[in-house]
Amino acid sequence: MTVQMQTVHNFYAGPATLPKPALERAQQELLNFAGTGMSVMELSHRSKPYMALQAEAETLVRDLLGVPSDYHVLFLQGGASLQFGMIPLNLLSHGRHAHYVLTGEWASKAYKEGLLFGDARTLASSEDTQFDHIPAIPPVDPAACYVHITSNNTIFGTQYAAFPDTNDVPLIADMSSDIMGRPIDVSRFGLIYAGAQKNLGPSGVTLVIVRDDLVQRGASGLSTMLSYRTHVKAESMFNTPPCFAIYMLRNVLDWLKSLGGLEAVETLNHRKSARLYGVIDALPHVYRGHARKDSRSHMNVTFRLINEALEARFIKEAEAAGLIGLAGHRSVGGCRASLYNALPYDSVEALCRFMERFAERNG
Repeated sequence: MTVQMQTVHNFYAGPATLPKPALERAQQELLNFAGTGMSVMELSHRSKPYMALQAEAETLVRDLLGVPSDYHVLFLQGGASLQFGMIPLNLLSHGRHAHYVLTGEWASKAYKEGLLFGDARTLASSEDTQFDHIPAIPPVDPAACYVHITSNNTIFGTQYAAFPDTNDVPLIADMSSDIMGRPIDVSRFGLIYAGAQKNLGPSGVTLVIVRDDLVQRGASGLSTMLSYRTHVKAESMFNTPPCFAIYMLRNVLDWLKSLGGLEAVETLNHRKSARLYGVIDALPHVYRGHARKDSRSHMNVTFRLINEALEARFIKEAEAAGLIGLAGHRSVGGCRASLYNALPYDSVEALCRFMERFAERNG
């Protein structure tokens, strides 16, 4: 029996939509990866076919982001949440301090983890205005170990348009929700990390890009699995890596490359967000955006309706129309549309038309 599938537009914040070509490739290769007669999930991670796959994934990361040769590319586990602790554990020296910029829940969680391991200090925060903007930062203390930022904030819908200048103090960024969404100058950062499940692939693998001097000066005497030195030395294979997640990450990055790289992706992402913000701004009697215009995210568009009853109706009717995942984070409510790289422009257009019709009926 053939089952008819409803057209679904996936706006979930993570795990999130994946590129159809990457999924179709996985479907085709599921039972026979690289001519092995086995699934990639069945291969030894020490086998030549798998090691070639992981090497290809690293090459794609380096090529797409222009990663300099003195940076290591690691495929780890534990999500961005484990990095909240690994970073201060490795890099927050005793007798020194680290700066954190608080722009939302995940930035605040990273800061709280930093406090567990040393002198973590708030450099700037937008908490007093419900995290509706990216705050300006004061001059950075040159004695600081690092400055930590979250490049894009999924819950409140803000994003750095330009990254702060921290001079010689290493800049560390959680880029879980916007990595590979635009070109960046990796050499401006000491360490970049990203959970895969928003813009890189399925959950299970965490990408870490770290400059070699930070690895070398990291704390000694750490638990083996929590030391960056361990994973650099073992080339991300100290323990069994999340093979299928890395395989899917490879597929996604190969798809990004086929689109023309990050410059082409950025153009599409700006087009998608401009269309949606245009609807929100044009219909203020029904919708209102959360983030200030100069801090708006191109990845996560957050907005509210004029009352909670109307929001509930909006989300229910949207889901019936195949527009899935529009409820805001449980901690803040409201609505959120995640426009990650893999979301087609047609999905944004479908949402915008729905919002316009909904406003006509309820305005």
